[in-house]
Order: sequence, then C-alpha cells, then structure tokens
Amino acid sequence: MEEKDLQSVEYFVKREVLDELCLDEVAQKETWSTKLTLGDQVKEPLRCSVPRLKHILLTWVPVLSWLPRYSIRENALGDLISGCSVGIMHLPQGMAYALLASLRPVYGLYTSLFPVLVYFIFGTSRHISIGTFAVISIMVGSVTERLAPDSNFIVNGTNGTETVDIDKRDAYRVQVACSLTVLTGIFQILLGVVRFGFVVTYLSEPLIRGYTTGSACHVCVSQLKYLFGITPSRFTGPLSLIYTVLDICSLLPQTQVPELVVSLVALAVLIVVKEINDCYRQKLPLPIPIELVVVIAATIITHFCELPSKYNIDVVGEIPSGLKAPRAPDTTFFSGVIGDAFAVAIVGFAINISLSKTFGLKYGYKVDSNQELVALGLSNTIGGFFHCYSVTSSLSRSLVQESTGGKTQVAGVISSIIVLITVLKIGPLFEDLPKAVLSTIVFVNLKGMFKQFMDVSLLWKTNKVDLLVWLVTFISTIVLNLDLGLAVSVAFSMLTFIFRTQLPRYSILGNLPGTELYLDTDTYKEAKEIPGIKIFRSSATIYYTNAEMFLEVLQEKTGIEIGKLLSAKKKRDAKQKRRQEKEKKKTKKEAKKQESQMNIENVSERTKGERKGNSVAFSMTETATDGLHKGQMNLAYEPDITMSDSDSATGSDHITEFSRHGDEEKKQACESGTHSIILDISTTSFVDTVTVKTLKNIFRDFGEVDLDIYLAGCQACVVEQLEAADFFSASIPKSRLFITVHDAVLYIRKKQWKAYFVLVGHHQYLSHF
Repeated sequence: MEEKDLQSVEYFVKREVLDELCLDEVAQKETWSTKLTLGDQVKEPLRCSVPRLKHILLTWVPVLSWLPRYSIRENALGDLISGCSVGIMHLPQGMAYALLASLRPVYGLYTSLFPVLVYFIFGTSRHISIGTFAVISIMVGSVTERLAPDSNFIVNGTNGTETVDIDKRDAYRVQVACSLTVLTGIFQILLGVVRFGFVVTYLSEPLIRGYTTGSACHVCVSQLKYLFGITPSRFTGPLSLIYTVLDICSLLPQTQVPELVVSLVALAVLIVVKEINDCYRQKLPLPIPIELVVVIAATIITHFCELPSKYNIDVVGEIPSGLKAPRAPDTTFFSGVIGDAFAVAIVGFAINISLSKTFGLKYGYKVDSNQELVALGLSNTIGGFFHCYSVTSSLSRSLVQESTGGKTQVAGVISSIIVLITVLKIGPLFEDLPKAVLSTIVFVNLKGMFKQFMDVSLLWKTNKVDLLVWLVTFISTIVLNLDLGLAVSVAFSMLTFIFRTQLPRYSILGNLPGTELYLDTDTYKEAKEIPGIKIFRSSATIYYTNAEMFLEVLQEKTGIEIGKLLSAKKKRDAKQKRRQEKEKKKTKKEAKKQESQMNIENVSERTKGERKGNSVAFSMTETATDGLHKGQMNLAYEPDITMSDSDSATGSDHITEFSRHGDEEKKQACESGTHSIILDISTTSFVDTVTVKTLKNIFRDFGEVDLDIYLAGCQACVVEQLEAADFFSASIPKSRLFITVHDAVLYIRKKQWKAYFVLVGHHQYLSHF
C-alpha cells in the first residue's frame, strides 16, 4: 500500500526555460580554476612532514594501522580456528599443486609459507588465503616444462639405456620457476607503484571465468597421467592440449591398475566427504579435513603395505626437512619468460582482487587495488628468493578461512606456523605418499571451476555478448594454451567494447503527453513526436570511431539527406545566377534598342515644338513611377527609364519566378515538415576533435537549408571541452545549448509562435492597405 502511494506522488515545477548562458547565471558557475598548477603538482609529492610521512607509512605497510588495534577478545579465537583449518588445507594442496608446476611437493609447502607472511604485512584484505592455486600452478608448469624438458636431461644408464637425470632436471626447473616468480613480482610492484591497479577492470568477469574454466581443463589433463600411471609425451604450442589428450587415449591400454585403484578410492572418499561438508556446512563447527585425512591414510597404507616396491606405485619421494637458504634468481631466464611473467602477474592479480573485493563488500571494509598489487608483488618477489613459485588467493581456502570465523590476516600467520612445523619436522613422513592421491585432491578442488560451465546457459539468457566473450576465452585457452589464450581473450574483449561504442542504439524521441519526459518512439507507443521537431539521441559517447555513423543515422532517422539538399541548392543557385546574367544582358540589349529607336524618333521630330517634347517626357516619367508602385521593376538592373509597359510586365514575371524557386528550395529542405532538430547528447561523457568538427558541420550544413540545430543535456565537463575547442561562435551561440530536451522544445515552440504572430500581423497590415 505504501509503495502504491509513493508511486502516485506528483510534483510541479515552475521555472524559466534555461539555456547554457542562463544556467551559468542562475547556478552561478565558477569562473576560477581550483586545479593545481604543474609546478604545484610536482612539488606536492615531494613535500615532507610528519603527518605526511605517517600517512605514507600506514598506506604502504597496512599492518601498522590495524595490528595495534587488534582485539584479542573479539578476533583471537576465530583467527586461531580459521588459521588451523586453512593450515591443514595448505599441506595437501601445496604438495598437489607443486606437481602442476612440475616441481617437487616440498616447494609447494615453501610457497604456502613465505608469501603468506609477506601478505600479512602488506595486504589489505582480511579474509583471502594467499598461496598455491591451480591456474597459476599450471601456468608456471607450462614455463618450466618448456624451458627444462626431459629431453635436455637424458643420460646414458649403466646398461646402455637412456634415463632422465631427475635431480638435475628438478633443480633446473626450480631456478626457472623462481626467476619467473621474481619477474612476476617485479611487474606487479611496478604496476602498483604507478597506480595501475585499474588495469584489472579490462578483464571482465566473463573473461576471467572463461579463462579459469579453460585453465581447469589444462589442470585436469595434466593430472591424468598420475591417475592412470602412464607417461604421455610432452607437447608445446597451439593445440598441445588436444595432442596430449589423444596421446593419453592411445596409452590407456598401458594403464597401471594399482595406481588407478588408488586414485578411484581416494577420489570416491574425497567427493563423498566434501559433499557432506557442503550439505551440513551450517551444522558442522569445522569442515572435515578430509584432504589431510586421505593424505595421512594413503601414506600409512602405502608405507606399511610396501606398494611402491610391489606394484610400482609412483610416490612423492624425498622431502628434505628444514628450510633452504635464500638464493638470488638467475636473471638470465628473464628474457625468455618476460611474456609469461606478465601474463601470470595479470591473471594472479585478477583472481586476487576479485576475491578481495567480494569479501570487502560483504564485510564493509576497503580493499585498495593498488596496494594489493604491491602486496602480491612483494609476496612473489620475496618468495622467489626463498624457492617459492607464483602465488595468488585460493577460493576454496578463502571460503574456509571466512566460514570458520577468520576476521583478520592473523589467521594466515597461524596457517603458516602449521606449514612451518610440517616443513621442519613432519615433512619426511610424507615421502611414501602416492602422487595419484595428490592428483585426486587437485581434481576434487576443480569442482568450483567446472561449475562455471553453467555460466553458458545464464549468459545466453542475459547477455549474448558476454557469452561470446566467455566462449572465445574458453576456446582460445584450450586451443592456444594459457599465454596466447589470455592475449587473444583480452584483445577480443576490447574489440567487443569498441564495437559496442561504434554501434550504439540511435533513437528518435517523442514526448510522453502530460510530462516533460522524452522517450524512444520505437519502444514506447505513447511517446509522440512533436510536429516540426526531431529529437535525436545516441546511446553512447560520440567520438572519432562513431562520429561518421552518428551523422549518417541522423540523416536517416530524420529523413533529411543533407548532401542531396546542399547539392540541389548549389544547382539552383547556379541556375538562378545564370538566369540573372541572361536577363541582365537581355535587358541591356533591349535598353540599347529602345535608346536607338528613341534617338531616331527624336531626330525626326526635332522640328516639333517644345511643348510636345515636354509632354512626352512627362508621359515617360509617369510610366516609370507606375511601374515602381506595382513592384514590377527590377531595381538591381537599373534599366533605362524609356522601358515600355510591355517590358515592365516581362520583368514582373521573372521576379515572380525567382520567388517561386526560393519557396521550392525551402519546401524541399523541409519535406517532412521539420524545422528544428534537437541533439540529445546527455550520454556523451567527452568530446574529441572529430566530434567537435562533426557537430560544427551539422550546424553549418543544416543551417544552410533553413534547419535549426540545438543541443540538449550536455554535461558540464563536455561544455568545458567544447569551449576549449572554440566550438561556440557567432553562428553557434551558447543559447543553442539547453540543459534538458524539454527546455529546448519549449524554446523552439515559443520561437515558432513569435514568428507566426509576426507573419499574421504583417498580412493584416498589408490587407489594411
């Protein structure tokens, strides 16, 4: 009932019609500039004071702003429980995702330790869990396998067979991964320092979701070899995923049954318990750590049943206890991984900021995108020195951290402590863990990404352009691999944006009777066009890519082909000029003929009296005077006063003909009855030089065929840009610019009424005489 009453509320506003000049006076537009000069802008960042230094320090090191105010009573218990839960998840996921990066599992544990501590100091999000992630791991793995393939480390065995020097290969891959990670971090830090965090806005949600879904397919295929216990060939470049799948299918007859059984059992247990966690999420105080349980159980069973020796099951192998000393990355790899590093930097940040913004909006705190870039970059750069590979936030761990009561990044520190204890003391106990079990953990955690296939049906119903972006991103990621796929996806997404602005919706607006609203006549039946006035609107900003189309559609929608009208006008002007010249010559010829005739008559009658001569002169003067009163004398040509009455009548016919041509021109220019056009540019947010030139040409060309052009709804910033471009002049005054379409319509109608009354008054005056 209340909503119905609110909908019936009416309002009445009485004010004068406002053009831009009147608005400046009424609203008291500022004529001074509040912007700093270039010198002040340079000096401002260089000024140093204690408050400024404190602000800079708290901005770049956020932990100093929130940690002193940390409430132990409100946050400690939740952070402790959350940190333990996430730490338990870090252990199996870190080891599993390290396999995706083609590294030994212990490096996944390192990656779950050092970057988390760095983010605790520099990050602004309170709920995300930094560490290993499937998509980033597979991107790193594609680089390490490309630069350090098995074929580069083949050595001759004792019995003449060729084998791969695994230790040397793995050490070389660690160097590649660390160099890639440090370069990734450098890119992220530089982008954050120059405040380039907005770059992620060019990665739309459909693009990110399509890319992560395609990456999930790459992750899935890369883990099939552990599930079936086979060794497929390695392929690189476009279509490598397709070739890998075909190779795996050809190797299926060589499947190791024991490893397949281990994989299926672990997969079944993980799926069932994770579904239980999802169904009873509200009732369980903590989710069942099934991943850790499976890892421990599989390790114990494999060790005591001696599965590696009996059934040749592939296990994790040696896990050194303790931490390795930091080591500087090999900069010689930078030139070979620069493109991959930039791709990893952008994708990692896009995933990180999307999760951070989600939790920030949910819990009402600000997430600084530029500081997130710096925090993630420092996590990668510092982590690269400690044998870590590239990190980002994980959706599954972040959801667990939030759902178990985590309030701050203290939970991340607690999870790091658990990982640290594992690395120092417990790590060697997992040496007999089957790699097949780790691969099943990866598979199960891909569930959320594969559910993104449901986006296809949703986008089909809501936005087919976004659906096209999703499909192109997914297909290009599958076909062209992760690096080229991302480049193609971003390029295609930008093209869709450009095409949307190049092909906006153009409308002719009509008035909704009884209101000041002007709506699209094709959409609203009750919207009626105002006779003689065309109101034209574009749904997008007018700039150089669509300015030409704006002019073309304007002519099409209004039914006025300005090119033809101008050509016809030029032809009529040229024809009229030739006719005038012809008449002028004819008049002169007739005048000379009459003058000769008169001279002959004067000579023959010279003997006549003076009285008769005076009578003739008087008669000629009277005739000329009569012709002038009748409006039949063309004064521009100044014919001789001896012109006869018949010649005067001929001149009258020509004058009438010229007047008729002028009326026909005006009639052709306004065949549809249009005398005014209003351009609604309220959707335009900026103008460039092409736009200014196009608008000037519209005012000039339409004005030549007696059509008045007006602008309406122009934003203040656009008005300033038009003034800076010298758009306004004597031919285009500011009085042609109105704040609303309704103001322009009222002005035009008032102008037409004035012209009508002037015309009626003129006719009445003439009829009086």
